[in-house]
Amino acid sequence: MRKITLFFLCVLMISSSCIRTESYDKFDSSWKSLENYRCPGWFRDAKFGIFVCWNPHSVAAYDDWYARNMYIQGHDTYKYHLEKFGHPSQFGYKDIIEMWKGENFDPDKLVETFNEAGARYIVPIAVYHDNFDLWNSKHHSWNSVNHGPHKDIIGLWREAVSDAGLRFGVTTHLARSWSWIQTSHGADTSGPFKGVHYDGANAEYSDLYFNTHCNKSLSYPIDPPEYWPEQWFIRIKDLIDQHQPDLLYFDGGIPFGITCRELIAYFYNNNIEHHKGKLDAVLNIKNNTARPVGDSRYQGWHGDYREGVAVQDIERGRRSNIGQVPWQTDDSIGPWFWMNDSKYKSPAVIIHELIDIVSKNGNLLLNVPLKADGSLDDEAVHILHEVGKWMRINGDGIYGTRPFIHFNGKPAWNPGDNFTRPDNATARDLRFTTKGDTIFVFTGNIPGREVEISDLNNEIYPAFTNVEMAGIEGELQFVQDKDALKVKMPASFPCEYSICLKIY
Repeated sequence: MRKITLFFLCVLMISSSCIRTESYDKFDSSWKSLENYRCPGWFRDAKFGIFVCWNPHSVAAYDDWYARNMYIQGHDTYKYHLEKFGHPSQFGYKDIIEMWKGENFDPDKLVETFNEAGARYIVPIAVYHDNFDLWNSKHHSWNSVNHGPHKDIIGLWREAVSDAGLRFGVTTHLARSWSWIQTSHGADTSGPFKGVHYDGANAEYSDLYFNTHCNKSLSYPIDPPEYWPEQWFIRIKDLIDQHQPDLLYFDGGIPFGITCRELIAYFYNNNIEHHKGKLDAVLNIKNNTARPVGDSRYQGWHGDYREGVAVQDIERGRRSNIGQVPWQTDDSIGPWFWMNDSKYKSPAVIIHELIDIVSKNGNLLLNVPLKADGSLDDEAVHILHEVGKWMRINGDGIYGTRPFIHFNGKPAWNPGDNFTRPDNATARDLRFTTKGDTIFVFTGNIPGREVEISDLNNEIYPAFTNVEMAGIEGELQFVQDKDALKVKMPASFPCEYSICLKIY
């Protein structure tokens, strides 16, 4: 009994090392001040959120970077646009915006669907790289109230999410826009439209496309004109002031030096004020400083990164070990935006990904894109239904849990492995979480007649008295010896994809 008591003390130390009851002084823009940030408990407990990529890109239903690539002669997106809409000098992205109506957008119904899938926070795009704000922006005329659907999209999301009792976040991709959409100022170099400038070169639309300059980088602009960081600041501050998000997501690191750090300090201080002295805010940033060599997507500068000032987000990737502080993966069921030929991950892949991430002290923010009209397609609804059905049975081992001493069970994978190919996960691939004095063990698939857990042998953890399976009443038969904890499986299982054992 002494060994198992010491074990749970170790787990408690890991769990409590990242979260304390804090009394915050006012944040300022210095790194030292921002490093006083601590991740709030609601985020650590939530584990699963839904990201919603939906904006005028959904109209074209072809390319996540449509507003940029449609202006690059020879690109597949340029060719698609030419065939479907016409030449970009005559029909540009501004015209795509006006086609976006969202006539079937029902945020209450969508939030209900996401809630039933088990999501605890909802995070729609507020502004993408295309420089189009999805709220009633005070500082930018190209927004969803003045153009397109003529609705405060973020305001409608905010109301629906709050009514459902969930946490609300927004993603912002604005920092790159000044250079990202500069392709709209170009012209064909050959063919019947050679030398004819695209619609971005028309000064009438400079509020959307910016003035003409020579920086067409995909990265954060390294030396932008003075007005651009200032414009970025006041627009994101306006978003915070109007909609008070619990979570703010930057698609990259920290841009614009002290300007962004001032924005972060404002976000935290504003949140503390609205929560009577308690910091409940989450800022997601990415560490792109260690980017893959030769990957053109990462050329240039993608922002500063400093441990401890925010919650790290890993795009379409995961940690190979247990994070000492909470972190997040953002991933998608398929492409980021809805497309006509979208291929989606299976429910099994998504569930295995969630288990793996949670076992390493992380959260999964799963993108489920909407069609242009604001609705979900049938396959997305099916995936969400399957995930929700599984979560209702097994959620006790997900929500509010903390990591075990290690995340994976022997002999399945060596430490450092993860569900790189979760569709190939087997019943011997184990993941662990804990809550109080309970250990939860997840299998990578539905097991056979017995589950053997070598990590829980009686030389390390004696005195287990109960083993149960989520979704089944009563205790399971088990034997614990010097080699393993061996649990006899029932004749039938309560769910597909993975089972959860509850051991205490």
